[in-house]
Amino acid sequence: MHFLPEELDNYVVQHSQQEPTLLKELSRETWQKVLNPRMLSGAFQGRVLSMISKLIAPKTILEIGTYTGYSALCLAEGLQQDGKLYTIDKNEELEELQSKYFEKSSFSNQIQQYIGNAIDIIPTIEDKFDLVFIDADKSNYLNYFNLIIDKMNTGGVILSDNVLWSGKVVEKLDEKDIDTKVLLEYNRLLNEDERLETVLLPIRDGLTISRVK
Repeated sequence: MHFLPEELDNYVVQHSQQEPTLLKELSRETWQKVLNPRMLSGAFQGRVLSMISKLIAPKTILEIGTYTGYSALCLAEGLQQDGKLYTIDKNEELEELQSKYFEKSSFSNQIQQYIGNAIDIIPTIEDKFDLVFIDADKSNYLNYFNLIIDKMNTGGVILSDNVLWSGKVVEKLDEKDIDTKVLLEYNRLLNEDERLETVLLPIRDGLTISRVK
């Protein structure tokens, strides 16, 4: 979903850092071989994730929703030298593609992949997190938040993707639309929770930055 006219959107992309070659290869292979390639973070949002991670310089990152590994590699660019990125996805069919590009990267020793249900896996990770990226099934966003909030370091940042949900968050709600219903509650929680400072950015399909006080 684009909020700017195409001409302005193109200008923004052209005047932002270009994506690394490895990520161009991953993007190309994702579009060629994987269902729903629009789920890919994409070049511009990928550079946004990279910049945020570099500004934070996290020692520990948790990503909920690996997909083909594009966003994980972007976030890993900001990791401290001895840092660790944990990334979880329930689709075992994508594990080989993820591993292929993680191994090609300079972060191969810092990325820990998990295949399975994030709700079951998150409690088994003993680390606390400096940066969390939530980009998985929207119906579980509240559950993910409740699992991670007490595992965040002070000053840690939670990034939440797709929080505008193609504009559905401002349209009349269909009571059968569980994803939109949960996102409305989730967005309200991030804005009202006294443990957080939150700003919602109209980047792509909406990206919220929440800082833990």
